[in-house]
Amino acid sequence: MIERLPDDFRFGPAALRVSDAERALDFYVKKIGLELRGRTDTAAMLGTQDQDLLQLDIRLGIAPRNYKETGLYHVAILVPDRASLGAAIARLAANKVKLGAADHLVSEAIYAWDPDNNGIEIYRDRQRDEWTWREDQVQMANRPLDFDGLLAEPDVEALAAKPMKSGTRIGHIHLEVDDLAKAKAFYAEVIGFAPTATLPGAQFLSAGGYHHHLGTNIWESRNGPPPSPGNAGISLMTFELPDKGSMQALKARLEAAGTSTTANGPGFEFIDPWLTPVTVRLRA
Repeated sequence: MIERLPDDFRFGPAALRVSDAERALDFYVKKIGLELRGRTDTAAMLGTQDQDLLQLDIRLGIAPRNYKETGLYHVAILVPDRASLGAAIARLAANKVKLGAADHLVSEAIYAWDPDNNGIEIYRDRQRDEWTWREDQVQMANRPLDFDGLLAEPDVEALAAKPMKSGTRIGHIHLEVDDLAKAKAFYAEVIGFAPTATLPGAQFLSAGGYHHHLGTNIWESRNGPPPSPGNAGISLMTFELPDKGSMQALKARLEAAGTSTTANGPGFEFIDPWLTPVTVRLRA
């Protein structure tokens, strides 16, 4: 029997490689609406007033993200309500940022790409009682987004003039992989996410009956090479677990499967098969 992650699993901060600090900060602070919470010569931490969400690892001169390689597809920022998504749309539109968009049935989402071609999703969830399940599969789709309704939500204009509000967090992460069966073997059977949905060329997995915490796809990366450290992309995922027992169980599963772990305070670190570093820590 496969041992699953605890129901209250969450992502902590993610990190992305970027090539130019000022250009990246202009995008993520002015256009996305995150706050600058700390900065060194090689990194900047962004988030809300009370929470770290996204670290920018500054690597001067790196090339844009190459979607033929495995690695990042997008990091998804979950906002707490529909008005906040409307505000994100208004803020990006005012800054003339090109958007993708979709109604996924379980959520409403917009997509943007930073100056280094790192993918960013901003979304809001529908209530769980609005999701449709068929046995263990949640129903998701790509339908047109209700832009007019989102922009008509109360307080959108006021919210767009401020940074993203408290309660915003990393909701899910979507990765490109070289093989879906390999991704399922690692992320479902070893890590312990449960598969929740399958689309052509993609699969989605979660803990606790969420629609998905992790997406994997082969749309452009089937049999592709690992990500180059000389390109932009994801440089960290953070798994937050509720107790030491669940951390130790995950550590044991990884090591039994041949994945090395390294102690990091009370938690640990590992690298997934597509060279994405992962920190596992206790939720604060």
